[in-house]
Amino acid sequence: MKEFDYIIIGGGCAGLSLAYELEIYEKLKDKTLAIIEPRSEYKRDKTWSFWKVIPHNFEDCVIKSWENFTVNSPNKVKYLECKKTPYQSIDSGTFYQKILKRLQKNKNIFFFKNINEISTLNSVVFNSVSNQKDNNNNLWQHFCGIEVETDKDFFDDEIFNLMDFACEQRNRVHFFYTLPFSKRKALIETTWISEINNEKLKDYDQQIDDYLANHLNIRNCKVNYKETGAIPLFRANNLKKSKEINIGTAGGMTRLSTGYTFLNIQEQSKYIRENIERITDVKLFKIKKKYEFLDKIFLKVLKNNPAQMGQIFYKLFNSSPSGVINFLSNKSNFKEDLGIISKMPKWIFLKELF
Repeated sequence: MKEFDYIIIGGGCAGLSLAYELEIYEKLKDKTLAIIEPRSEYKRDKTWSFWKVIPHNFEDCVIKSWENFTVNSPNKVKYLECKKTPYQSIDSGTFYQKILKRLQKNKNIFFFKNINEISTLNSVVFNSVSNQKDNNNNLWQHFCGIEVETDKDFFDDEIFNLMDFACEQRNRVHFFYTLPFSKRKALIETTWISEINNEKLKDYDQQIDDYLANHLNIRNCKVNYKETGAIPLFRANNLKKSKEINIGTAGGMTRLSTGYTFLNIQEQSKYIRENIERITDVKLFKIKKKYEFLDKIFLKVLKNNPAQMGQIFYKLFNSSPSGVINFLSNKSNFKEDLGIISKMPKWIFLKELF
């Protein structure tokens, strides 16, 4: 069986980001890479969004950037700016196309459908396939979004809605999310934070229909695209294996309190590229421990106090918007952390410490 210097298991966001990073910095000139991906074709299947707190390789895949956003509680709307760190959305279809076009030019890169087609004996393996096992008590961020298009100008495409809690909660945490790509086109998403096996929360189409008609007052529109997904808000218990490194969500790159993953993947890919010659001997790239600690408390609060989470998220943005954005993006300093903690209801959070 054919052997390779490097193997990437999973040709999704994490796997392709790493392959692209290695390729553009010429780390695969004299090395071979196998990418294991079962899908038969790549097409738009996701929208990745984040505040641009660091540079990345995919500016040309950005659908839209915004410098203003809102957060809604049932009775209030908060208007905020993010000019220094604009919020960006990436089209996964454009992302896949860009990377594959580049990788296909390198004769040292090969694609396979199954790991059994090659030998892994002497390879460094980067695994992006998560083995999360749900015990029915874990929290997930699960969602469904549709891109709608109206026949006349409707949306203000200079401002996006990060969270709208003016919707049915069903004793869980539920909000809508609206990204206006133009005056006639927007992604509308219903998002839940709950146990994944709660089928009563998954009437997504009805939720979106109700929101469009009764909240946004959109009666007629064309649906261009639909996406669904589920992000685990817990860590997998991965066994450490010699010469195998977990990447992406499998490697702990999802921020548990937010579900944000894309920029963490880019930072991890850069770290691996910078250390590729000795990657099995260096420390693993991880999200800082302070965020893991604070997220653990936050998720306990969320699970035990779902009815209060709309107000808690709203109060979060009473702090400096730049500080909150840095915190949510793993870039906050101690002063910013204190500013956020000071806005939170103390007793609820203190109870979850013990």
